[in-house]
Amino acid sequence: MSDRLTKCPSCFLGVRWITDCISALQVDSYDVNVEEDLGEIQLIKIEKRKYWYQDDWYLKYITVKTPLGDYLEFPCYRWITDEKEIVLRDGRAKLPRDDKTQILKQHRRKELEDRQKMYRWKEWHPGFPLSIDAHSHSELPRDIQFDNEKGIDFILNYSKAMENLYINRFMHMFQSSWSDFADFEKIFVRISNTISEYVMQHWKEDFMFGYQFLNGCNPVLIRRCTEIPKKFPVTTAMVECSLERNLTLEEEVKQGNIFIVDYELLDGVDANKTDPCTIQYLAAPICLLYKNLENKILPIAIQLGQKPGPENPIFLPSDAMYDWLLAKIWVRSSDFHIHQTVTHLLRTHLVSEVFSIAMFRQLPAVHPLFKLLVPHMRFTIAINTKAREQLICECGLFDKANATGGGGHVQMVQKAMKDLTYSSLCFPEEIKAKGMDSQEDIPYYYYRDDGIKVWEAIKSFAEDVIHIYYESDEVVSEDVELQAFVKDIYVYGMRGVKASGFPKMIKTREKLAEYLTVVIFTTSAQHAAVNFGQYDWCSWIPNAPPTMRCPPPTEKGTVTIEQIVESLPDRGRSCWHLGAVWALSQFQDNELFLGMYPDEHFVEKPVKEAMAKFRKNLDEIVSTITERNKNKKLPYYYLSPDRIPNSVAV
Repeated sequence: MSDRLTKCPSCFLGVRWITDCISALQVDSYDVNVEEDLGEIQLIKIEKRKYWYQDDWYLKYITVKTPLGDYLEFPCYRWITDEKEIVLRDGRAKLPRDDKTQILKQHRRKELEDRQKMYRWKEWHPGFPLSIDAHSHSELPRDIQFDNEKGIDFILNYSKAMENLYINRFMHMFQSSWSDFADFEKIFVRISNTISEYVMQHWKEDFMFGYQFLNGCNPVLIRRCTEIPKKFPVTTAMVECSLERNLTLEEEVKQGNIFIVDYELLDGVDANKTDPCTIQYLAAPICLLYKNLENKILPIAIQLGQKPGPENPIFLPSDAMYDWLLAKIWVRSSDFHIHQTVTHLLRTHLVSEVFSIAMFRQLPAVHPLFKLLVPHMRFTIAINTKAREQLICECGLFDKANATGGGGHVQMVQKAMKDLTYSSLCFPEEIKAKGMDSQEDIPYYYYRDDGIKVWEAIKSFAEDVIHIYYESDEVVSEDVELQAFVKDIYVYGMRGVKASGFPKMIKTREKLAEYLTVVIFTTSAQHAAVNFGQYDWCSWIPNAPPTMRCPPPTEKGTVTIEQIVESLPDRGRSCWHLGAVWALSQFQDNELFLGMYPDEHFVEKPVKEAMAKFRKNLDEIVSTITERNKNKKLPYYYLSPDRIPNSVAV
């Protein structure tokens, strides 16, 4: 529609000819010539007539060449389905205050009204962040569905993974125990020079145990210990053989050499009871770690329950070999549960879905923040919906191998919501709050080092885009669509909990830059850091048992190798676990990595220059990480930007 046609219902320009010429799966471009002088074009309406068969049409963009030779870009990047119509604005990003004509204001308002009917909030479980109102992937709006639903079918993918790993012959062997540790190699695929093989060879060592708290697939729990908890009564006498500085335990604490990981959240969580033939167990251990003179982080004490007492002994490196090994295995199993359900599911998948739904509901396609954020929301709602349909639902795949299946994972998310705060999603702030920010004190914390570099690159990019469209803090405060987006996240995502620290509104450009960095970092880098290392660190079953089939030991000196093997997952559960961590660690076909924006939602030159600067910064980070990783037996690459997908899509 142009300014001369605002009173007309529509203007057809050969559209029927276009759709008639497009065949299934064909990609093409078409020219449409118009003889009339249309004046200044404000909107373009695209209609598709419905045929006897489904013939959805994906439209990337429309380019209009004016009589003066100028080009106007009208980005779409959406599906046109049934007899629906799409009305497009040109690609220049506009804030609400920039729209002066009634037709543009009305178009903006109607787009959001239509989206809010399509993207509805729904409570999946009490206390959870709200999610999309859809029972299955097929119920989602076409624009956010996967192109190929088979590609994200969890049952199909896990089964295919087990077939590719040559372990499908074991997948139904539940209740069948392995003979010994070496027996696990029957399902372990050795790929030369990989982290997974190194883990298999060194998993029993205290160094490998401690290293994973820094650079494994759950490097978010360790914190500097400022005081030994009363519930964990470790004394100097217990651990003095592990201390290397001739100091007492209390003095080591004061010098900042003691670290702690507490799995208190697992206390009271119900273990999986879906298989009456296999009793499964959970523990809520506490682990004390020590930074030795070589700056290595090593475990020095483990208590497998939260309440101290005679039946809850504190295990030490000086104990019998199998006592200490089993205590470490219990910690690794507990770490796996927290990783999967809290670090991974809640703090990346569910939070990213909140960001996605709020964006679609409150930011129209013409808004600069929609254009900035939409690449980072690609397929997130779809993958989460599929997970609720097949993976984490009642009797879903998660129940097959995990001790927190059968409802325990739901309890964990509900309990973990109290710790889901805005500040905990601000990467540098969270690292500092845990006392883990000093590179001099803790030199081998690559998750921290790389994460801060990526955070700063994203923040710089966000600042550049913000300064293009928001010339002052006042403009930020007056952006009603931005404020509605922020409010939606607070009210529905964080359930209006004031203690979450999520802002209800944003008043400054500085705060907006931080907020957008939280959104983009969470949906890209944070998810990559905790997702794509799962096969590396969890494929050797004894290093990350998804379930334990015997209760935690209550006394020292009784553990045998047979008892350990009997405690570990049986053959069937081991195979389902291995298939899961393999499938979850794979990138999508045609993955788009951080800084890759093939869909040109922005058309303005200043934004494209900001994107080029962003990519340059990311390339420099890639080079730095590549250089550091040279010749390392345990390279850390999960936060290398060329391995960080733009969005949560697996």
